[in-house]
Amino acid sequence: QVQLVESGGALVQPGDSLTLTCAASKDTISPYVIAWFRQAPGREREGVSSVCLGGTAYYEASVKGRFFASRDNPRATVTLQMNSLKPDDTAVYFCAAGLTCGVLNAEDYSYWGQGTQVTVSS
Repeated sequence: QVQLVESGGALVQPGDSLTLTCAASKDTISPYVIAWFRQAPGREREGVSSVCLGGTAYYEASVKGRFFASRDNPRATVTLQMNSLKPDDTAVYFCAAGLTCGVLNAEDYSYWGQGTQVTVSS
């Protein structure tokens, strides 16, 4: 079983950048696809990005070109670099581990972190 811990959430202003980190409890996360999801109050959880075993990343349309995900398998971490943040990016961000590359459906991910709050407000 993989335990995931997110960190890096904060209150930032529109246009700012922020980096989230997902750290895994196992020595390596290499068998898993790692994805980022977010959930805003009153909205369904939505997929933001997934990073496959070789590092290929997929993005939801509204964050493409602004968010960049990468993984460090030996360190068992995945980061989400978020640029040009908007108020609509405000949400709790979760990382999750699964086995299917290139999907952003929550049901394809078996292990979840507790989430970290990102608030974008002036």
